[in-house]
Amino acid sequence: YEPAEDSFLLIKYTKNLKGKILEIGCGSGVVCLTNALKNPNNFVFACDRSKDALKLTRENAKLNQLKNIKIFQSNMFSKVPKSEKFDYIIFNPPYLPTLKEEQLKGNLNYAFDGGKDGRKVLDIFLENFDKFLKPTGAVFLLHSSLNDTQKTIDVLSKKGFSVSLLGEESCFFEKLMVLKIKKV
Repeated sequence: YEPAEDSFLLIKYTKNLKGKILEIGCGSGVVCLTNALKNPNNFVFACDRSKDALKLTRENAKLNQLKNIKIFQSNMFSKVPKSEKFDYIIFNPPYLPTLKEEQLKGNLNYAFDGGKDGRKVLDIFLENFDKFLKPTGAVFLLHSSLNDTQKTIDVLSKKGFSVSLLGEESCFFEKLMVLKIKKV
């Protein structure tokens, strides 16, 4: 899956973050590798469930001679060490509402399939991210207008987090947004 508007919008707001960073669902690696390249003192963790995506991320890291990145296979947070806490977590979830008959065979499906309401993966992320975030840390979340933004804000508010809109872009049939999430 080639990087598109959503990835480039996320890069705009994450390329200069400093510290220990985790990208969940790194895909081709364009977001995490951009940060690692621009900030050689950072340590960036990048994970994805797709072996194909990880192979591409590793190739891109090697081409850019990056030493400050750890790339590993993980379905969401399943293989992220429980002892690790991050300054920033970046996530561009699969967010397209997808019915069973619309699913593709193979790994490409993971890149876009957000379940019936587009929230299948997003809700799992929202339930778990805070276990890996430093108390002063923040999440940079790519969110689609197709996924009930108010529901996301309500879930985060109940968990004691504030949400600010950093930027948005209209694309085809949706609006893409980058949300910054911080502990209140």
